[in-house]
Amino acid sequence: MDRAQKAEFITSFRDSIKDAGAIVVAHYAGLSVSEMENLRVQMKQADGHVKVAKNRLAKLALEQTENADISDLLVGQTVLVYSQDPVAAPKVAVKFAKDNENFVILGGAMGATGLDQDGVKALASVPSLDELRATIAGMIVRPAAKIATVLQAPGSQVARVVGAYADKGEAA
Repeated sequence: MDRAQKAEFITSFRDSIKDAGAIVVAHYAGLSVSEMENLRVQMKQADGHVKVAKNRLAKLALEQTENADISDLLVGQTVLVYSQDPVAAPKVAVKFAKDNENFVILGGAMGATGLDQDGVKALASVPSLDELRATIAGMIVRPAAKIATVLQAPGSQVARVVGAYADKGEAA
């Protein structure tokens, strides 16, 4: 890469990570091309991105963002996994690390907050935004269903009483 290409890369990479909800840094030495492609596919399905970049260029791009300083993690063969959803990238990275022993999570950042390995794993255990929305929708629907049941109950009780009187009248 010449100087202009490097500057363009830094600008492009900075623009793509400045709105990232979470960034995960991991070592990927020993992963095959198909395993890396599998990681890229999983991240794309989660609306995230995978970026392998020269550590020096990644550090320069990260300096110009509001993300926490994670430049000390950028040593060796590193890959950056990021997404706008703060939970998506850590979830995919942790799941991928469980399946691939050569993918070692080093840490990351969630905005201005730096994360270590345990922080990334903790963030991965948080329900995603879609899961939280489904839970809230379920909480909203549940009282409405109970109200409908309560409103139907008096009508069914009246019907049973009338039915009982009718049976009593036929017996007499």
